[in-house]
Amino acid sequence: MFLKPQDLVFIAIFVLLLLKRDARLFAIAGLFCLALSIPLFWKWVFFTAQRLTWYGGAFFLASIILNLITLRKDSAK
Repeated sequence: MFLKPQDLVFIAIFVLLLLKRDARLFAIAGLFCLALSIPLFWKWVFFTAQRLTWYGGAFFLASIILNLITLRKDSAK
C-alpha cells in the first residue's frame, strides 16, 4: 500500500492537531474536509472525494474522543 499525497497531508494535520488537543479544531477540520469533498463528488473525482469524507470522519471521531476525555476529567473533580 502506497501513501498518496493527500494521505501524507492528512497524517501531518492530524498529528499537529493531536499535539494541540483542541476538539473544536478537529471538528473544524472535519467540516473543511466535507466541504472540500462536495465539489469533487460533483466533478466525479470519487477516489479523492471518498478519502476526504473518511478523513472528515476521523477528525470528527477524534473530536468526540477529546470531548469525552474532557468531560470525564471535569466530572472526576
